Amino acid sequence: MAEDRRYVQPACGGSGMSIMRSALAAAISVGLLSQPIAAAAQQTGKVVRIGLLDYGASDPATAPRWAALREQLRELGYVEGQNTVFLSRKGDGQVSRLRGLVAELIEAKVDILVTAGSEAAIAARQVTSSIPIVTATGSDPVEAGLATSLARPGGNVTGVISLIGPLTSKRLELLKQMLPRASRVAILRDPENRSSALSVRAAEAAAKPLGVAVQSVDFRSPSDLDAAFLTVKRARADAVIFGENTAFIADRQRIAKLAITHRLPMMVAAKEYAEAGGLISYGTDYPDLFRRAATYVDKILKGAKPANLPIEQPTKFELVINLKTAKALGLTIPTSLLKRADEIIQ
Repeated sequence: MAEDRRYVQPACGGSGMSIMRSALAAAISVGLLSQPIAAAAQQTGKVVRIGLLDYGASDPATAPRWAALREQLRELGYVEGQNTVFLSRKGDGQVSRLRGLVAELIEAKVDILVTAGSEAAIAARQVTSSIPIVTATGSDPVEAGLATSLARPGGNVTGVISLIGPLTSKRLELLKQMLPRASRVAILRDPENRSSALSVRAAEAAAKPLGVAVQSVDFRSPSDLDAAFLTVKRARADAVIFGENTAFIADRQRIAKLAITHRLPMMVAAKEYAEAGGLISYGTDYPDLFRRAATYVDKILKGAKPANLPIEQPTKFELVINLKTAKALGLTIPTSLLKRADEIIQ
């Protein structure tokens, strides 16, 4: 193509056809260079409207996740204020609000929906079976009825998931490594969140080989947290797993403080909770999941069908240990765990 742009008319005969070919090649080259990368996904002049639905509350801790999605989309040619509009809604951890928020986004004529949290994806699917839905986080979509299989979803939902069950099993194993004498571990769960049920089942399955008894303690809102931790303490649990991610992330500092107050070593689902004072976290690299979700958005806007795009599982995981909290609890973290940690908070 570069040779065509540098074409000079031969001296052996002024061929009008040669000039026309050269001009056409140059025009095509300029057109390709000036065409927005995202144009293949849009009609000429069309602004793409992307709806963002988060099950949790608006909080600085989750901002890097959504920022990763936006940045990746920008790299793919979707520039906010030029050819793209983002419309964001937060569920504040309330399942009852989600369907109404989805309806608002559909009324705003979004071309595609991106969800964080299984409950958000479920609500979106309940409201629409035609608008594409891309999950940035969530539990098993097959069990939730969102997809026929991971390899071929078969509907309007695809994206990336968080491996809720298997990660809970791993969290229990890590707790046992940290506290070899632990015999009873409590799991705090929100019964309105389907992911919580998966966490409990996974922990129960992993508990027996580890010689640990698992007890689930329910809470439905931040106002229930004090009573829930008191119940855990009265049950004489040696440690507690807080498996929630987005729904209660705005309350992470309070949750960490309650665990320390009751002298309960606490495993949490995401590093933001460990940074707020939780003892140890093991979970997926959430910004990475959101970046990968952006590639699904791009593919779908370029014509791919969600039904045919395999749902991906996480590939990057983070182990974070808060030594300041360990000191407050009078715990010594095994060297083997410290060596495996991706981040140690002093």
